[in-house]
Amino acid sequence: MSNIIRLIVACVIMGAAVAMCVFGIWGWGILVLFLGGLVLLSYFFNENMIMAQWFLRKEKPEKAELWLLKVTDYEKQLKKSQHGYFNLLIGLIETRKAPMKAEKYFKRALSLGMKMSHNIALAKLSLAGISMAKRDKREATRYLQEATKDDKNKLLAEQIKMMKGQMAQMDKQQVVRGGYRQF
Repeated sequence: MSNIIRLIVACVIMGAAVAMCVFGIWGWGILVLFLGGLVLLSYFFNENMIMAQWFLRKEKPEKAELWLLKVTDYEKQLKKSQHGYFNLLIGLIETRKAPMKAEKYFKRALSLGMKMSHNIALAKLSLAGISMAKRDKREATRYLQEATKDDKNKLLAEQIKMMKGQMAQMDKQQVVRGGYRQF
């Protein structure tokens, strides 16, 4: 359902609730007002994305993907501020299947913008991991530095530290493959 229709339905339901309260049917008026509030809340927070986030936290990416596939045209069904988060969720799910294909979703999520800094840091950390898989150390280092800067609450500090350790091991592997002696 598009956002305009959700808004219109919410207004009609709220108007019916007010009319019920005016005519003295308080019990039903409050119940209908609550239902109208839920419909209005779905305008700001899409239920499909909420369910997909919940299933990702429960580590069930198959079910999360099913919920995200219900969003057929995200530009019409979601508010503009949710477009980046939608691409971030798709990228996180795609990372489990084909990490190299997820890069475009993370870049699109960053270009569309997200409000929460830890989500921006998560996207940049994922891009750093993809860059490491491509053996592009310079780009991986840049993304890691940006992720460290964006992770203001230190929610991803452990993952960033682990990624830096993996980059150090990547340097050691290149030296061994290059034919240099180990002492």
